[in-house]
Amino acid sequence: MSPQSSLLAALAAGMILGLFVFGGLWWTLRRGLTSANPALWFGVSALVRLGIVLTTFYHMSLAGLPQVGLCLIGLLAARFAVTRLLPSLARDPPCA
Repeated sequence: MSPQSSLLAALAAGMILGLFVFGGLWWTLRRGLTSANPALWFGVSALVRLGIVLTTFYHMSLAGLPQVGLCLIGLLAARFAVTRLLPSLARDPPCA
């Protein structure tokens, strides 16, 4: 893999990771607030999301520091995208 494609792949991985993390948080909030046991939803969701983030960043660290930085930039870019897109979706009532 060429150096440029490796950096581009790290950026894309960060964006996908960010969409998963922040989209998963949004989904968990919608499900957890209406469930009978919200602590279980929030606890399991946090552990799963944290485990996936740590695993991804560990594998990026094996590739090098520039890849870790670009993965972090991709994650933050996805955060901004999700927070800009989801407020319009937040008007919908929670799923039952």
